[in-house]
Amino acid sequence: MDRNALRSITYGLYVITAKAGSHQNGQIANTVFQVSSEPPIIAVGINRQNYSYGLIRESKNFVISVLSKEAPLSLVGLFGFKSGRDVDKLGQVKYQVTSKGVPYLIENSLAYFELEVLKEIEVSTHNIFVGRLTDAVVLEKGEPMTYAYYQELKNGTTPKTAPTFVKEIEEKKAATDRYRCTICNYIYNPAEGDMENNIKPGTLFDQLPDDWVCPICGAGKDAFEKI
Repeated sequence: MDRNALRSITYGLYVITAKAGSHQNGQIANTVFQVSSEPPIIAVGINRQNYSYGLIRESKNFVISVLSKEAPLSLVGLFGFKSGRDVDKLGQVKYQVTSKGVPYLIENSLAYFELEVLKEIEVSTHNIFVGRLTDAVVLEKGEPMTYAYYQELKNGTTPKTAPTFVKEIEEKKAATDRYRCTICNYIYNPAEGDMENNIKPGTLFDQLPDDWVCPICGAGKDAFEKI
């Protein structure tokens, strides 16, 4: 079986937020899909290990923020590679709250959907939350971030808790590039540089500024290994 075939399935890239009591959090998800139009029903897959999972189960509400194509890798790293148990993610971004008090991103986000959980389905490591759309707002015009764009053009990586994580594919990808972040598996390729942080193509790893950090997880240069 060639698991590379799974890469032909198309996805977007979203930030899922939830609030229960005084606790709130957000996480990256790509398995978001519309189930029906009348009434509008949307489903999302959440790993049961994630902090957001418990918040959604408790509150029965969640919000989906649609990331724009221009969203920086650092934003994906914040919500995709850090745990809300350890980091106040929303304290590091600009956000507002819905009428139900659920936060949503107001920067690097094209729109948001607020949903009320109708059903929860357990599937292997994840649970699928099926939600009824209670509000939807367009924040700005632009192109949404796709998973393919994140992977191929932004050189992004996949968290191990994501439903699309494939160990063999990630290892193969890392083996073809130059410097790998041991925290999140981001690859720094000197031929591509890091344009989001004004590092021009052709910049060798040793030529990077001492204060340069991984554009996804924020780890320093000492967290990288040559491959």
